[in-house]
Amino acid sequence: MAGDVLTGHRLRAAALIAAFLTAAPPATADVPGEWRAEWPQTDFARHTVPLGEIRSVIRRDGIPAIDDPQFVPAAEAARLGLADREPVIGFEAGGDARAYPLRILMWHEIVNDTVGGIPVAVTYCPLCNSALVFDRRLEGRVLSFGVTGKLRNSDLVMYDRETSSWWQQMMGEGLVGALAGKRLATLPMRVESFARFRARFPAGRVLVPRDPAARDYGRNPYEAYDSSARPFLYDGPLPEGVPALERVVVVDGEAWTFALLRKRRKIEVRDLVITWEEGQVSALDSERISDGREVGNAVVQRRRGDGSLADAVYDVSFAFAFRAFYPKGRIHAE
Repeated sequence: MAGDVLTGHRLRAAALIAAFLTAAPPATADVPGEWRAEWPQTDFARHTVPLGEIRSVIRRDGIPAIDDPQFVPAAEAARLGLADREPVIGFEAGGDARAYPLRILMWHEIVNDTVGGIPVAVTYCPLCNSALVFDRRLEGRVLSFGVTGKLRNSDLVMYDRETSSWWQQMMGEGLVGALAGKRLATLPMRVESFARFRARFPAGRVLVPRDPAARDYGRNPYEAYDSSARPFLYDGPLPEGVPALERVVVVDGEAWTFALLRKRRKIEVRDLVITWEEGQVSALDSERISDGREVGNAVVQRRRGDGSLADAVYDVSFAFAFRAFYPKGRIHAE
């Protein structure tokens, strides 16, 4: 099946993905027996979306989340091979600044961490290009997250280990189980080049793999994916007038294309200030991430009452994913 899906997508890593993402048919309205066997603690009677929208792809934890992250100073990360223009998720809390390279998150998708005293889940879904940081605290408990091995609208479905509830990564919303309908708080971060993170936080630290030989970190297993005509493992409607895999900045259910941002460089609407500068490569283009084509850095901030700017919560995802999760949302392309 994976071979059929990938036809024409120019993904050199098709063999790896075929083994890594062996897609099963979407679930029916009834709970499949294999789900109950693999998820005995999940309350399938509680769900906020039809179960048939959730696609089984790989086994539970087949993509292993990182639970004990290790970091090095930014200067050392450069010596270890992280290129200046490679994308990282930059996050700071309480004076503690950390960068999470997409070259690592590509293979793990979730990092459970504590930054500045805040338990966080740093997440990335390569198929939707969605990068979000969540507060892991919910109603008096601290959750930890793993990868279900399932997708909805091609987006990562996470699970929490405390209740075995399933969560939509792009929305931070519980889908299935005891915590269905609950929402995680999303925290401001930036998807930025390593050089920009290092300039902002000279004393910042950078995530490194515990075992560098465990994965081919720095290689993109989805080569040329973001220049494909159609997304992978997605059957829903596509946006009109915008390429399905065009990057869009998503804020409050509204989106602006990178093409528009490159043209204008700065967009101000209401209290939002969205800027774009070159200097970041795509993680989903070339075989080696560091060789990816230029896509640029988008920064989203809100203007305070005193005129100063503060980082806002935003996401840089693909247009098709925005269309899927915000069917009534507007994509600004001109």
